[in-house]
Amino acid sequence: MRVAIAGAGAVGRSIAGELLENGHEVLLVDKAPTAISVERVPLAEWLLADACEITSLDEAALQRCNVVIAATGDDKVNLVVSLLAKTEYGVPRVVARVNNPKNEWLFNESWGVDVAVSTPRLMSALVEEAVSVGDLVRLMRFSQGDANLVELTLPPESALAGTRVGDVDWPDDTSLVTIIRGNRVLTPSGEDALEAGDELLFVAAPAREEQLEDLLSATRGDGTSA
Repeated sequence: MRVAIAGAGAVGRSIAGELLENGHEVLLVDKAPTAISVERVPLAEWLLADACEITSLDEAALQRCNVVIAATGDDKVNLVVSLLAKTEYGVPRVVARVNNPKNEWLFNESWGVDVAVSTPRLMSALVEEAVSVGDLVRLMRFSQGDANLVELTLPPESALAGTRVGDVDWPDDTSLVTIIRGNRVLTPSGEDALEAGDELLFVAAPAREEQLEDLLSATRGDGTSA
């Protein structure tokens, strides 16, 4: 897979390093000469250019990329790069970094963004995820399809503890994708029974999140666990 990363700062270089370790081709683009540090990521391709300029993106051959990551520290730049990547070059997957949470609402399909990653929101979500049981935590928003990655740790008193996945009347537009149980990561089947303490990850439409949380947090009629 070929990936172009706009922004060769600490974030962009870290992403590049991870992708290279996984066997992908990576091109780092930055307009600041001081950011071009080939020795830090020697296996990547480097381009000194303004990623907001069509001529620069032509030089980067963006049409050959499977993924573009807009990872600069400027939200305006990330939006422009995302829009150009999607509309001018037809890049299949565009991921954009959100620096200011107030701008998060802009990072959607209208600007060519498939996945928006808000560092402040992600950090706060990880804190909530670590301390919350029975509360739905939004981990990530997928702009395409208007869906979120959400997590909930099943509380001991949940009415669903002991229930098979296939027997649960899940809300529409939701999908249970993973069960984390202790040190195990499970791909759920209809025969798997939910257990108290399971960390459940869903892809869900925002309009269904409250319904999903109510379902998972509902207690048994006597208020006790099974």
